[in-house]
Amino acid sequence: MFKVFAQAMVLLWFSAIPALGQGNTLTPKPEKFHLYLLAGQSNMAGRGSVEEQDREPHPRVLMLTKNNEWQPAVDPMHFDKSVAGVGLGKTFGAIIAEANPGVTIGLIPCAVGGSAIESWKPGGYHSQTKTHPYDDCYKRVSLALKDGTLKGILWHQGESDSNSEKAPLYRKELRELVERFRHEFNSPEVPFLVGQMGQFEERPWDEYRKQVDDVHRSLKTQIPRVAFVSSDGLGHRGDQVHFDSAAYRELGRRYAEAFLEMTHYDSPQTLRRILKRLVPIERFKAK
Repeated sequence: MFKVFAQAMVLLWFSAIPALGQGNTLTPKPEKFHLYLLAGQSNMAGRGSVEEQDREPHPRVLMLTKNNEWQPAVDPMHFDKSVAGVGLGKTFGAIIAEANPGVTIGLIPCAVGGSAIESWKPGGYHSQTKTHPYDDCYKRVSLALKDGTLKGILWHQGESDSNSEKAPLYRKELRELVERFRHEFNSPEVPFLVGQMGQFEERPWDEYRKQVDDVHRSLKTQIPRVAFVSSDGLGHRGDQVHFDSAAYRELGRRYAEAFLEMTHYDSPQTLRRILKRLVPIERFKAK
């Protein structure tokens, strides 16, 4: 009964938060409102089955809705397609919030399922969803920055570029994307975290997927403040493309750990305690 009451009070408190640009007085000052962009394609948007734990908000983690309003971060967080479900963002946000008492985390969902990196350029168009991924993302982040401070960019993408035509161009285009994000959001040193595509035994990688993976792995050696997040041992939901819900939560934990390590979190013991408390229930076991 207490748990239900507590959740109701959290939701009631968050329901009072107004839309952006409407004199929001309940969100923290910008320096205490840390923003993270979630960009890429479907494995960033999330396609996992939503369970009860995915609907429980953390009191200091918000998400920017489709209508550009700050609301409690619950899954599904993205809205690119009707199949959007559990992703990595909620777990990431909760861990970062626990690692930073007194700070509120704002997640900005902008991933678009099926989008190749060419659509993540100014004017780029994604015909499958009839959207402009980069332009739409730019507008949403620009609005969010009125309320908070950009602290990180999470990227998971590459499947749509793993072919003979696009893979050879991917290294140049990803470097340009990182530089563009940092320049246009006036955050030249903002951490950029790139996640590894799914590795599933039933669907071995061809040479083009390996080529894109090499770009992801080596980016941190070419651009400062970049981290690579492994997908080792993560399972799929049955389609050999998208992770399952447990894998998304684990991937969120891995992104959070990579971010905290990159930003020189000064208490490894506290970090381990946070990760142990928040993410398993029982520690994730690689398949």
